[in-house]
Amino acid sequence: MDASPPRHPKAPPIPPSPGLSVESDEVVQAGRFAMQRVRFRYTRFDGRQSGLLTWELWRRGNGVLVLPYDPVADRVALVEQFRLPAVAAGRAPIQTEAPAGLLEPDEDPAAAGARELLEEAGLEAKRMAPIGGFLLMPGGCDEVVHHFCAEVDLVARRAGTHGLAHEGEDTRVVVLDAEEAFGMVAKNRVQGAPTALALLWLQCHRARLREEWTRA
Repeated sequence: MDASPPRHPKAPPIPPSPGLSVESDEVVQAGRFAMQRVRFRYTRFDGRQSGLLTWELWRRGNGVLVLPYDPVADRVALVEQFRLPAVAAGRAPIQTEAPAGLLEPDEDPAAAGARELLEEAGLEAKRMAPIGGFLLMPGGCDEVVHHFCAEVDLVARRAGTHGLAHEGEDTRVVVLDAEEAFGMVAKNRVQGAPTALALLWLQCHRARLREEWTRA
């Protein structure tokens, strides 16, 4: 009898967790990412065990997002790119986002962020301020996106296109005054939650970063 095929590298078995009882755990689709079907029970807040639940879990792993900010010019750089899921959701196909991507196995998030910043926006990070790691969609996906704010030079920067051809990337850089970018979030013109979160973080920490990053 042939041995069972190896599990998708992004879909390891669900790890043990207090109150969780996994009855079955199978990979039902394996492509670039994996879809896992898990049947389980968990301990409710009242101490009773839940009924048997069946959830599909999209396994994407870890990602990184970097918001480029120039404290001297008080500008941010975002990228515009085509997003098929946005079309499926009835939204505009061209979304305005911060540079982002997936981490390679065991890759340092800050190093990955610097790489994505260069690939998607043609910008080099002078330094990186950590924002935090956030679950992208905790109701159905395991992806944790590590957010950073990067100090960059945007004084003379203009729009341009970037991206890796072999990955089908086509990103267009847009340089905005910080206040204009914050206004886009307020008007729901930034529709991706990770980018909106990063801009709201910058709105809260902008004065501190300008003082620290421009100090002689």
